[in-house]
Amino acid sequence: MATWNASSPAASPCSSRRRTKAPARRPSSESPPPRKMKSMAEIMAKSVPVVEQEEEEDEDSYSNVTCEKCGSGEGDDELLLCDKCDRGFHMKCLRPIVVRVPIGTWLCVDCSDQRPVRRLSQKKILHFFRIEKHTHQTDKLELSQETRKRRRSCSLTVKKRRRKLLPLVPSEDPDQRLAQMGTLASALTALGIKYSDGLNYVPGMAPRSANQSKLEKGGMQVLCKEDLETLEQCQSMYRRGECPPLVVVFDPLEGYLSLFLRSTFP
Repeated sequence: MATWNASSPAASPCSSRRRTKAPARRPSSESPPPRKMKSMAEIMAKSVPVVEQEEEEDEDSYSNVTCEKCGSGEGDDELLLCDKCDRGFHMKCLRPIVVRVPIGTWLCVDCSDQRPVRRLSQKKILHFFRIEKHTHQTDKLELSQETRKRRRSCSLTVKKRRRKLLPLVPSEDPDQRLAQMGTLASALTALGIKYSDGLNYVPGMAPRSANQSKLEKGGMQVLCKEDLETLEQCQSMYRRGECPPLVVVFDPLEGYLSLFLRSTFP
């Protein structure tokens, strides 16, 4: 009688799969040598910075720039480059002449798209300077009488020579005053400057280190009562539109200039 041996693998009815052996490990002598890593100092010493390459390319591209007006490339410290078209202009060749190197973005005349300022109407001039519409003749007479009294009282007394504020003498013709204010308003509008009657600096305009008495030429001087009255008188005259006799004209070389129509002193 035949017998079945369970321990025999050949007699197993479920599987005929054989177990394979794991690959033998490679001896340590046959392993590849470790890779040599470079230090960061060696890498940075051999590499060329990208910023220097860009600066060298920029210097090469702008080395042949010449002035569009005179055609000369001399005077690099006075050659301005337009931030839009990259054309060069000497400061002395521009009209009006540029006195100092501009701070920030600078555009040439063709790229700035500056339109000529039109003549402002009477309403816009009054709004620009915030001039009071209604004026009273009685106030003018009172101010003129106070000024005369002040002059007489000051002339009778002998005082030390000092700096003194003098009131302005406005133009008598109202049409002439309007034309004068129109020239000033047009010039300020073209330059992008807002008019202000205040004498205080806007916060952030100047550092505190600039506000020192030792920087004042001749020393600091406190305004006396007469000077304060003169200052208030001039401010009230400006609010009524009584401006000094001057006009603002445009000079092709120097820009906007103020010219006195006549020399008048109180």
